[in-house]
Amino acid sequence: MKRGFDLFGALLLLPLTVLLICLLYLLNPVLNPGPVLFSQVRMGRGCKPFRVWKFRSMREVSQIVRQTGDPPEQDRMTPFGKLLRKTRLDELPQVFNVLRGDMSLIGPRPDYIHHARDYLDQIPEYRRRHDVRPGISGYAQVHLGYAVGLEATREKVR
Repeated sequence: MKRGFDLFGALLLLPLTVLLICLLYLLNPVLNPGPVLFSQVRMGRGCKPFRVWKFRSMREVSQIVRQTGDPPEQDRMTPFGKLLRKTRLDELPQVFNVLRGDMSLIGPRPDYIHHARDYLDQIPEYRRRHDVRPGISGYAQVHLGYAVGLEATREKVR
């Protein structure tokens, strides 16, 4: 039943997603040079890693900078990227993750793989988050916002 709801919702969002990808592909050289999409490995259902897709909202960082430490996120954010993040449109490509079965429309947000491994060791109830597919949005994100750090994550999984 839930998977059917996810597929129905994802198929409804697919035209908007494809339209935005095309639009951003045309505007990207001016607004945010570089690839339109980017991906990261996150922890999914059953604690299995998967690749999540998003619209890129930050300037790319050279490999040299990566080795010495990334600049703060707010310094890398483009003006258009700020708009994408504020409206949460940067998350729209995750519709493809829902269609693939990696994610659900509603569920706990997938954490970065290295954070998730730490939380699994330090927060006993954290493992329950991985009994279901992660979601594009969910109760904790709507009511508590983004959790940054161990204590905020501990509060979020209660």
